[in-house]
Amino acid sequence: MALVEPKNKIETLRELEKKVLWLAMWIIHNANHVRPSRDGIKVGGHQASCASVATLMTALYFDVLKPQDRVAVKPHASPVFHAIQYMMGRQDQSALESFRALGGAQSYPSRTKDRDEVDFSTGSVGLGVAMTLFASMVQDYVRLHHLVQDSGLQQQPAGRMIAVMGDAELDEGNIYEAMLEGWKYDVRNLWWVIDYNRQSLDGVVSDGLFQKIRQFFGTVDWNVHMLKYGKKLERVFQQPGGEALRNWIDECPNDLYSALTFKGQAGGSTWRDNLKRDLHGVKGIKPILDAHDDEALHTLMTNLAGHDMEAVLDAFHGVKDDDGPQCFIAYTVKGFNTPLAGHKDNHAGLMTPDQMALFRSHMGVPEGDEWDPFANLGMPAEEVRDYVSGVSFNRGGSRIHKAARVELPDSIVPKRAAKTSTQQAFGAVLNELARGNSALASRIVTTSPDVTVSTNLGPWVNQRGIFSLDMRNDVFRDEKVASAQKWLRHGGGQHFELGIAESNLFLMLASLGLSGPLFGTRLLPVGTLYDPFIARGLDSLNYACYQGARFMVVATPSGITLAPEGGAHQSVSTPLIGMGQPGLLSFEPAYADEVAEIMAWGFDYMQADDGGAVYLRLSTRPLEQPEREITPDLRADIVSGGYWLREPDPQAPAVIVYTGAVVPEVLQAREMLEEELPGIGVLAVTSADRLYAGWQSRTRRPDTPVSHLEKLMGGLGPETRIITVQDGHPANLSWIGSALGRRLFPLGVTGFGQSGDLPDLYQTYGLDAESIMDAVAAACVDKARGTPMAV
Repeated sequence: MALVEPKNKIETLRELEKKVLWLAMWIIHNANHVRPSRDGIKVGGHQASCASVATLMTALYFDVLKPQDRVAVKPHASPVFHAIQYMMGRQDQSALESFRALGGAQSYPSRTKDRDEVDFSTGSVGLGVAMTLFASMVQDYVRLHHLVQDSGLQQQPAGRMIAVMGDAELDEGNIYEAMLEGWKYDVRNLWWVIDYNRQSLDGVVSDGLFQKIRQFFGTVDWNVHMLKYGKKLERVFQQPGGEALRNWIDECPNDLYSALTFKGQAGGSTWRDNLKRDLHGVKGIKPILDAHDDEALHTLMTNLAGHDMEAVLDAFHGVKDDDGPQCFIAYTVKGFNTPLAGHKDNHAGLMTPDQMALFRSHMGVPEGDEWDPFANLGMPAEEVRDYVSGVSFNRGGSRIHKAARVELPDSIVPKRAAKTSTQQAFGAVLNELARGNSALASRIVTTSPDVTVSTNLGPWVNQRGIFSLDMRNDVFRDEKVASAQKWLRHGGGQHFELGIAESNLFLMLASLGLSGPLFGTRLLPVGTLYDPFIARGLDSLNYACYQGARFMVVATPSGITLAPEGGAHQSVSTPLIGMGQPGLLSFEPAYADEVAEIMAWGFDYMQADDGGAVYLRLSTRPLEQPEREITPDLRADIVSGGYWLREPDPQAPAVIVYTGAVVPEVLQAREMLEEELPGIGVLAVTSADRLYAGWQSRTRRPDTPVSHLEKLMGGLGPETRIITVQDGHPANLSWIGSALGRRLFPLGVTGFGQSGDLPDLYQTYGLDAESIMDAVAAACVDKARGTPMAV
């Protein structure tokens, strides 16, 4: 529907703002005071935080945004977002009535849980903000690579990636890590709109802090726009005494301004009393005060630009065609236009029924009209409805693009090496792909936080280049300095070289992994980092998975197998992270051919409707490679989580279950025991995560097919014991004992590592062949004693 321009757009937007505020407040009130509660637990909803952004979000969604723009809404403004989508016909009433209930509108905007097509999930503060920066970089990548396939999208100019953020989000360090990366990249088409209400969860923000933050934005070349005073105050400032009034407000401490705001909205002469005392004798102040009764004076003194529709629109539209990064610092009042305005405890506060009754009267909403999106406005409902239907943001149809699948080659197995590590095998797979011109190779995008070479991405980058908005030659190459790295930076590069900040890595992977639904072009991102530093970026990894982003994270080196590096670089708990993280399937192969098969399966899984992200935990330990054919059955077993490397004898007293680079010690122990205890089986677990998921599904739904774990272990004798071995926390495999009802003896690492060589460390932490033999012996003794399987 074409836009129907109203006679007075500003007044129309003010009426819409009023309705947005009402609906947001009512959504929360209904959830806490109207809807029956079965558990007596407070539902919550952050009414004050919603009120402070009502003007800003009304201006954006009902006037400024284009269909190609993408927005990350601050977490606590979720009800405002849902109210706006409801008014646009993109959300239904039942979802609002079920706010924070099962199946209803989510507490914080969610791509995967909400019905109204959220652009970026938010919730962990600061991450959604930074996500917009990396999404802008991905948009540039897609456009410069000419990968936009939809003709409609091709004709659109680049969208703006916009974050509506709370000022307290700027306490999060990931914000500044992202800004530095954006500066290095020359990020563009990026807006951050800061709701500067000067209140955080526990109180009022320190005076002067924001000047430091403003300076930082300027340091990294952002355009900073201060939206401090509304049009009413600006007009009064032009009068005699106006400059003194401006100075008084400028110098008013944040906590005092908040307190006066709270007292002033309840009526009384609090503003007048303070101004008379502090500005006594200043020429022009008395006429200003005399021209306003107490209510009008309160309205004047709280006329901050973030609540002044005209001032907000002037700022947003004033940017025009400048595609540089824009920061809008909008002064607001937390809880504006509600009984909660300004109170330092209002963050988690809720209007009482009595306060809501006063608010209802103030908003002019009679009983029975609470959910009507266009009733009781100061202009004809149909006129406003027609305007809303035709605004630019609401004309683009679905905001979730359908991206075509990327065709995969029949095989990506590289040339066999007699001895290699899983990390080297990973690099060889990408190197082989980089040499060709397959569809898969054209859609792979790699990224790494300053560990590109040491994680074996170097050959890929040598051939495919680093993505950059400008062309930069390799200076070492130009100067004829010998180097294995030949890195050219250009618009056709397929690698993002990041600084050493793991949070940025996972936000970049999230942005690349959502390129399909966001920009209509499917990319297959691969990111690398050292395995122990997954923990450093874990919040961002969780955030990426929560959004449903599809990517492959390759973490290498890992474990105490990285012997000389010491405990700071030796991961222990990451296998448990891989198993426990929703939206992420983890693998830990031992051999090169397993790596290739898992990667091939992973690229398919990343595109499946019920797929997700993939985590490969790899090692730098070179191993002798088996000479074998990967049959269809073996391939299926590898990607399903495990296979018998050595089949067990049905009467074997024990089997050894291992994961990853400890396989030489496992096979050595088996060989040493062969004469005394023949037939010990060796089970290679390539994914404890997949084995566990299959077993758990079986326990929840007994009518489902037998799990892969049960198939593998089904032929064991009734008294066979299990020994598990992994260079990682033993809990990653020890659950297998309870799953099968068998006695299990786990070996693994439970303490911090240390420097040493491999034989010393494996012996110290109980991963050497002798330790494995001792565990087998203990299992045999346990069996001989007749210890019951379940004790």
